Amino acid sequence: MIEIDVTLRRSTGFTLSANIHIPGTGITAIFGRSGSGKTTIIQMVAGTLKPDTGHITVGDEIFVDTARGIDLPIEKRHVGYVFQDSRLFPHMSVESNLRYGLRRARGRKEIIDLPSVVDLLGIGHLLKRRPHTLSGGEKQRVAIGRALLSQPRLLLMDEPLASLDEMRKREILPYLERLRDDLRLPILYVSHSIEEVVRLSDTMAAVHEGKVVASGPLGEVFTRPEALPVLGRFDVGSVFDCHVSTHAPELFLSTITFPEGQLRVPMVDLPEGAPVRARIRARDVAISLSRPDGVSITNHLHGTITGLRREEGPYVNVEIALPRPDETVEKARSLHALITAESAERLALKEGMPIWAMIKAVAVDSRSPHFSAQ
Repeated sequence: MIEIDVTLRRSTGFTLSANIHIPGTGITAIFGRSGSGKTTIIQMVAGTLKPDTGHITVGDEIFVDTARGIDLPIEKRHVGYVFQDSRLFPHMSVESNLRYGLRRARGRKEIIDLPSVVDLLGIGHLLKRRPHTLSGGEKQRVAIGRALLSQPRLLLMDEPLASLDEMRKREILPYLERLRDDLRLPILYVSHSIEEVVRLSDTMAAVHEGKVVASGPLGEVFTRPEALPVLGRFDVGSVFDCHVSTHAPELFLSTITFPEGQLRVPMVDLPEGAPVRARIRARDVAISLSRPDGVSITNHLHGTITGLRREEGPYVNVEIALPRPDETVEKARSLHALITAESAERLALKEGMPIWAMIKAVAVDSRSPHFSAQ
């Protein structure tokens, strides 16, 4: 477990307040808009910034405790840091850059060796080349490898894909998935991309104007009203872990299944049985009082309204429980729909009412937590 409970006040008037408990494995996304304080959080973990008050612990080691006067030096924290720009040494070959990471390990217990890093990141053909001959995605893979070879107890990644175009992002994402799944190393991943967060992380901290307004499992944070200023009204929704059940290549569609139902989505380039994650935006969910018939929307899920929350402007956020056959409504997973208050009034929606949720196939943003979904 990683605990971060810190405050920092800058001379510019900006104040950061962060209280996050992070699992000891997997990727935790630090998500927010530019200037919200995301990078400041991981700089304090790395030791390049010192908080005014608070503490940071990683496992059983105290990095910072201002009340006890503890501030562990940077070199003793043993964290790997991957920046937005790769920061490779231009005069060194790829292999020499990687071996620099090994030198930084200084007798640390080995978690990964050079051949394994080369295989994990697919950079064997790059070893003799210099950084100026590499693409942006290749540079970042080498930078990640160098950080891993320092044998870190924790990996910090500060917007590692922000400077890459879409093609290079698609190139590197599968390697980040392999890194997450194969090493089980705790990773703090700073990003302002919802797509990256949904695809890579299982835990999330939403940062807004210097405050962590919501944190916890990814699916929970996406539905919490506190996260609305971070996610934006039109990107809040629900996240489901599913698997690919069938393909209909003649229709360019796939069917993905989860315990509460199934969804038809644009063709997923994954084998049947592969895990896949679906993000369903609340704005893409419509509500019907009866089983839909004669409509173009093919995804219909039966549920019960468990909450109605008025949003700014003309909108109402409707929380819909999707219970399994052996579940009560109280324990069921939730789907959210963003509709107008006029529609909610016209349909006389209220808590406890059974309804049908309709989801457009093209609205489902499928991403795989273990494979690359194109």
